[in-house]
Amino acid sequence: MARLDIAVRGLFATPVAAVELPDAAARNAELAEIILRRRAETPSVQASNAGGWHSDRDIIEWGGPRITEILTLARQVANHLTADRQGKPIAPSWTMQAWANVNGPGAGNISHYHPGSFWSGTYYVDDGGCAENPALGGEFEMLDPRGPGPGMYAPALKFAGEDGASVGAGETIRPRPGLLFLFPSWLFHQVRPYRGDALRISIAFNLGLPQSERG
Repeated sequence: MARLDIAVRGLFATPVAAVELPDAAARNAELAEIILRRRAETPSVQASNAGGWHSDRDIIEWGGPRITEILTLARQVANHLTADRQGKPIAPSWTMQAWANVNGPGAGNISHYHPGSFWSGTYYVDDGGCAENPALGGEFEMLDPRGPGPGMYAPALKFAGEDGASVGAGETIRPRPGLLFLFPSWLFHQVRPYRGDALRISIAFNLGLPQSERG
């Protein structure tokens, strides 16, 4: 039989970008102190959190220069990931909203997405030991936007290639201090319950556009 020259394209891919920020230990020590002080002073907002503490969405105002530092880097990553419809680089006038999450034993976040934004992301201040001990849970889980896929019909099958294994399921990111990552705001995601005895501290954010740039 003649050799088949098969062209395969990974259509409808969902970009998720991650970067390890330098100077994490010093930055995170400052952020943890600020966030835990705020936690002691203000009640939790109820959003996607199942237990734990969710700050107001004004951390840009009370979080100090380290928050500005993180969000400035997040904008840079977003610019790198974003193009106009002709594929040319673009630097939008991103609007930003950000908040802190503190998950103690048993806390997590239910499945949700972030309407009204283009990119969303997370920065980890403290992983509560999750990076070293997978048994503690607390993973950030992204659900396949294509739905359950072939898992409904043939759970033993996947699409060929290194990116085909999770079709119809989800992908996880294990928290570790200093990790910053961005994902499309429409992507359903959740945080698995944290089973440790410490605190899992993160900063979440949304990047949107002013009305004049939505075009």
